[in-house]
Amino acid sequence: MTADASTLGNVPRSESGGLWALASRRLARDKVGVVCFAIVIGFVALACASALRLVAADWSSEIALSYAPPSFLATTEDIALTGSWQEPAANAPASGSAVPGIEDPLRQELAEIVQRLAASAAPEPKRTSLPLGADKWGRDVLKKVIKGTETSLLVGLAAALLATVLGTMFGAQAGYFGGRIDDFFNWLYSVLTSIPYLLLILAIAAVLNKKGALTVVLILGLTGWTGIFRLVRAEYLRHKGREYVLAADAIGASDHRRMFVHILPNVSHVVLVQLSLHVVLFIKSEVILSFLGFGVGVETVSWGSMLNEAQNELLIGTWWQLAAATAAMALLVTAFSLFTDALRDALDPRLR
Repeated sequence: MTADASTLGNVPRSESGGLWALASRRLARDKVGVVCFAIVIGFVALACASALRLVAADWSSEIALSYAPPSFLATTEDIALTGSWQEPAANAPASGSAVPGIEDPLRQELAEIVQRLAASAAPEPKRTSLPLGADKWGRDVLKKVIKGTETSLLVGLAAALLATVLGTMFGAQAGYFGGRIDDFFNWLYSVLTSIPYLLLILAIAAVLNKKGALTVVLILGLTGWTGIFRLVRAEYLRHKGREYVLAADAIGASDHRRMFVHILPNVSHVVLVQLSLHVVLFIKSEVILSFLGFGVGVETVSWGSMLNEAQNELLIGTWWQLAAATAAMALLVTAFSLFTDALRDALDPRLR
């Protein structure tokens, strides 16, 4: 018995898709991964808003008293700073008074100048509490955390992108061509991995002796590509002998076309997962460098510089800057790590 065309048309077709379509559906079913992805997107949006000066643009303003506690610990209402400008009387004679009986023609102008100086020099009222407290100079800790999110996340993403590009390029060259190229990159890999990572970046930072976000990005990116190189090299060794690469060779495709047009899309899931892992690694590395004084400059706030300031504040019982920076870093790093695990499970071809 044969089925007619109408019957065949009613047969449901199986849902198919490539690796990315299957991975997106698998990732959407992971509730923890979706929640962590939303947290990461929230941090990225906050960092972008800070970079565009939409929030925390005045983080360096001294708006509170020194070491003002968080609002939930405050027991007194806002007060003004002690001491105020004493405005001279409008009819007070100027220094070096004029001859008695003769009116000073500049008396009125001098009185107006004195009044303007008094208005500009009068101290503004400062708050005694803030949502997350204040630091030694009376700056808002909440705004510093937001600004530190911009610095730490920008450094982590930029350094991870640089390391991923270098590791992918070096791994593709070594795995595809082999021979002396493979020997050179393996020698370079062995040299960098023979030195403990933390000691390596601290030594380079001490030798350069130049603080700044760009310096930190270069230090982390130029030394952190080794793990990506090892995995990409192994993938290229495995893929370069497959049928689709041999078919591309048979139709006259160049080596670089086979490397980056045919093989790279098939190993891109490994590169993406490594990129996510290195963002977490480099955020923590930036915090360590800034905490030890080798990271960003004093004019730039980051979570590491906040922790550096907080170590002295703990001696007098002021803990809120340490708690705020640590909580923000822990939340972002944990969310990024769990999202990376979910992404790795979704992209694993063995689970297809």
